[in-house]
Formats: sequence, C-alpha cells, structure tokens
Amino acid sequence: MLKRMGGDIDTTGAMVRIRDAAFPAPFRSELEYSCSARGTWNIVHTGFLVPEAHEIFACAAGCLRGVVLTAAEMNAQDRFSTIEIRENNVLDGDMEDLLIEGVTDILHKLPYQPRAVLLYTSCIHHFIGCDLKLCYKKLRERFPEVDFTDCYMNPIMRKSGLTPDQLMRRGLYALLKPREIDPKRINIIGNNLPTDKGCELFTIAQNAGYSVKEIQDCKTYDTYQGMAAAAFNICFNPVGKAGGQALESRLGQKLLYLPLSYDYEEISQILGTYASSIGTVVPDWSEEIAKCEAALSHAKTIIGDAPIVIDYTATMRPLSLARLLLTHGFRVTAVYADSFTGEDQPDFVWLQENCPDLQIYATVQVKMRVLPRETSEKTLAVGQKAAYFTGSPYFVNTVECGGYYGFSGIRQMLSLMEDAFLHEKDTRKLIQIKGLGCGCV
Repeated sequence: MLKRMGGDIDTTGAMVRIRDAAFPAPFRSELEYSCSARGTWNIVHTGFLVPEAHEIFACAAGCLRGVVLTAAEMNAQDRFSTIEIRENNVLDGDMEDLLIEGVTDILHKLPYQPRAVLLYTSCIHHFIGCDLKLCYKKLRERFPEVDFTDCYMNPIMRKSGLTPDQLMRRGLYALLKPREIDPKRINIIGNNLPTDKGCELFTIAQNAGYSVKEIQDCKTYDTYQGMAAAAFNICFNPVGKAGGQALESRLGQKLLYLPLSYDYEEISQILGTYASSIGTVVPDWSEEIAKCEAALSHAKTIIGDAPIVIDYTATMRPLSLARLLLTHGFRVTAVYADSFTGEDQPDFVWLQENCPDLQIYATVQVKMRVLPRETSEKTLAVGQKAAYFTGSPYFVNTVECGGYYGFSGIRQMLSLMEDAFLHEKDTRKLIQIKGLGCGCV
C-alpha cells in the first residue's frame, strides 16, 4: 500500500544504530530513491577509459536518455552512438537484425574507424532471448579490423550475480589480446580514477625494478594492448576483482587483490603480501606509521570534536576509515552505506562492540528523500552523499578514495579533511557534476 510521505517522517527503516545492524545488509531491499549526488561514475564514463574505442548503446528511448546526456556532458558525442529499440522490434522478432544492421550502419557512417567497439545491450535483449553470440559473430566477420566486446546496461542484474558496474570494469580489459609476458611489468586495474603515483604500490614496485601501468596512462589503443604483457594485476577496488580474475584465467596474469584499508596492521600485512609476491624485501613501515600518527594529531587540532559523517562513495572502506578516526579521538557520528563488503566485517564487529551508537544510514531508502538535511553543528562530510544528506558545505569532494591508497592514502585523506573543514564549498553546484574526475563540465 502506498503511504503519504508528507508530514513528520521518522528514521525507521532508513537508519539503524550499528549495535542493531545486520551484516552485510542492514536495510531491506525495497523501492529505492536516488539522491542528487552525481560524482560517482556510470558505465558510460568507465567505458571511455578505453582509448580509440567507440561506445554503442542499444536500448529503448527512455533508457537512452540518461546515457546520451552523460556523453554530451563529457563532450564525447563523437565517440558515442545509439540504436533505439521500438515495440515493433520486440513483436516482429528482428532484434538480432536490428543490432547487426544498426552497428553496421553506424560504423559505415562514422568519420573515423574505431579500433574497438564497446556494444552495450540492455535488459530487453535478455528478456526475449536475443542471440547475442550470433550478433557478435556476424559483426566480427563484417569488421575484422575492429575489436568488439560485450557490455551491458541491464538494471535487472543489480541484485544478482555480477552487477553492471562489475561487468563494465571486467569489460574494460576484455579487449586485451594474449602476448608474451614481461615478468617486470605490473598493472593496477579496476579503478575509474588513477592511483596516486606516490603510494606504496608504486614505490615498492619501482624499488624492485618493476614498471607499473594503469588504463588511465594509455593514450592509444596500442599502448592499452601493452597491458596484456604484465605479469601481475593489482586490484584494490572490490568491484574490479572479477576483471582481475578473468585476466588471470584468460591471459595468465597473476591477480594480487590488495584491498584498501585504513588499519595499520592490515595495511602492513597487505603490502607485505604484495612485496613477497613480486620477490622483493618487505619494508619496515614504522616511519610511515609515525607520519600517519602525526597527520592524525594535526587533523585533530583543526577538526576538534566536530561531528564527522562518511559515505561509501568517498571510499570503498567507510567503516575502516570510521574506526581509524574514532580510535584517534575524532567524533564520527554516522556512516552512509546501503550494504558492506566482506572486507568490512572486522571493522563492523569492532564498531558494534566499541561504538554501538554509531548511526548507519541508507542512501537509497525512500525516506531519505524527505528526512531533514540540516545540522545544528558545523559538520564535516566525507563524500558527496554525506554532504547532500546533511546539507553541509564542509565536505571532502571525492569518489572511490580519490585514488589514494595505503599509508600515504591515510595522510592524503586527512589533508583533504582538513581543507574541507576550513573551506566551504558550493555543495549544490559541485555534487551535480557527473563522473567526478572524468572530464564532465
């Protein structure tokens, strides 16, 4: 039954104190709300990371509207095309012909020859059993000089199996072709934003004579193909892990899954595993930890006892960041996250036992549309959604940890927090920019 959302709304179903929260899903899966914080990337943004590639979306007109606007906002219309699916295509059973002939027409009319095509099919193709294998076979026969890969704009896949985001990040590397492995090359994969070149992932590798590359470093398709020569793939973003597993199986590149963390002991263990895997000495991290302690102390003098709220879009490990801050005297009052990953469980348990009143807010629960967004105190928000739901102009404007990692990543995050607390931002203006860091204006 529909309920009126006006009047006084309590937080039941939208907020739970961590002592009462279930892991990994503290909230029921119901009708969802999408807030106006748009800094996270979507599948259009991510696909454009492949240089000299062209994106083609085959969807109904209503679905196409959003992705067309994304391409326009990026000024990337020249790398983007669409095939509109209409009712007659479904009823007449010519979906395969529409896809094959539609792509053919687009490629013949383009003013340039793309090196690769990322073809996005939608839920209707799967509902009606479209023979996608046949479509790709025919297209590869017609255009042998173009590399095709399958991508998906399929919302029905969000709650089961690999999500569209995971599939997209796997698809980023599906075009890589086997070649001779260089034992001294490493890729960092699975991220939308480039990794900070000053973090320990780079320094450990470079000190051992390895070169490190990411897709963001590739300006040409040939350079991108060079990523297939790496002996190791590092992944620290959970949604990119499936892509690393696929490359390990297909190309023989060893996957090193090194999850992001804000815990000294965990970081030391992860980086130790990394150093051992590439055959180099495990460094002593005592000096790096001392620097982090100094940075925490400095940040505390600036932020003081002001409330801090953290959301999952700012960092893949919001509970780990909350735990670090709480153990150093900061006042973290809330975390905005709809669910948690397996890496979050130790921090979840620790927070339940030591900070039982920490509030966990959903971001997609419909009540979040109407719950008050004002705070009585100056509040530091880490992430766009946290800023939106609190109405705070003092916020860290970043997504996916900003590319910061390890001990250096802790210090970088603290520096961003200090700056955010000291300088107001135009929250309404900034959080509406889609795909933070990808070139949208």
